[in-house]
Amino acid sequence: MTNAVNLTDGLDGLLTGLIFIVMVSFSFIAYQQKINSISFFSLVVAFSSLGFLAYNFFPAQIFLGDTGSFALGGALASVAIFTRTEIFLLIIGGVFVIETLSVILQVVSVKLRKKTLFYMSPIHHHFEMAGWKEPKIVIRFWIVGILLALIGLSGINF
Repeated sequence: MTNAVNLTDGLDGLLTGLIFIVMVSFSFIAYQQKINSISFFSLVVAFSSLGFLAYNFFPAQIFLGDTGSFALGGALASVAIFTRTEIFLLIIGGVFVIETLSVILQVVSVKLRKKTLFYMSPIHHHFEMAGWKEPKIVIRFWIVGILLALIGLSGINF
């Protein structure tokens, strides 16, 4: 998950917005499980990311970088482990999974077929190369992130 989160950090505001969505979801899960310390930690990470987003959205004034994205990925994975909802992380954090799968598929396709599947991977760069503007890609990915979070939360029995 740490690498998946790192791969997602490629457009201004993409990762920080998605981390906000996912961590708020996990805060709700932890709260329902009465793990208040994890719920509070998740909210701290979520709202810290939201504050950072003020400077990271297009055009970014400050970048997250590998150190920040790996830390956020580690925090996210830790919260999923503490709440014992690792499988639901694959749904709630589905955008991270899609980003990683796009890289894996691109590499496998180039190695086996000598052809690319996407203009560029991770997939957010494919849309960028296809002519979509950066803010449009980011907001659409946030919408997908919200939908996946709602789907993931609806599957958990509290």
